Amino acid sequence: MSRDELSTFSWVAATVFALAVGVWRPRRFHWTVLGSVLLFAALNAGAGIYVLNHVGDPRWSAGEPPLSAPSFSGTPMVGQFLGPLDDSLNAVVGGVNAFLAFKQALPIALGFLGTSGWALLVSVPVGILATVVSYFLEKRRKADFDKYRATVDQLKAELEEVKRQIASGNFVGTPIPAGDDAMDVRPSLMRGR
Repeated sequence: MSRDELSTFSWVAATVFALAVGVWRPRRFHWTVLGSVLLFAALNAGAGIYVLNHVGDPRWSAGEPPLSAPSFSGTPMVGQFLGPLDDSLNAVVGGVNAFLAFKQALPIALGFLGTSGWALLVSVPVGILATVVSYFLEKRRKADFDKYRATVDQLKAELEEVKRQIASGNFVGTPIPAGDDAMDVRPSLMRGR
């Protein structure tokens, strides 16, 4: 992949992750956004490390050909004595080419690593926001659970009252304790007594 494709890949992967997990778990979208930002940071850091591990790759160069050393071994009469000089010059030029390749790849790698750093910086407020949203959702869920628990307890108490009335045989004319919403479903003959 080229430099632009690496950059585009990290954006696309983070966006696809956010959309896919957001559709799969819509109630936890705040955590999905945080995960997407962290994925974006990790992909950019990986791209920067990849560029640094492949410094000599021509994708990072600006189209400049590598340097080459002149050969002195073909010089008439003294060429056979200059063979070791060719080896030394080739080693020096190889070192210069490696330095130039590193010099060309370093800004690209730093660009990816800088983007990763910015994404990590953005992840801090996103994480705080996700924690706050999660806290309020949990608080609301607990309040709903407490409300349901109270309803269940009330229904259990009413059921026990009905059981006591049935056991004592005093259930025909006694009204069933219920909330305001409950309907009296007893047959109309029993209600008239």
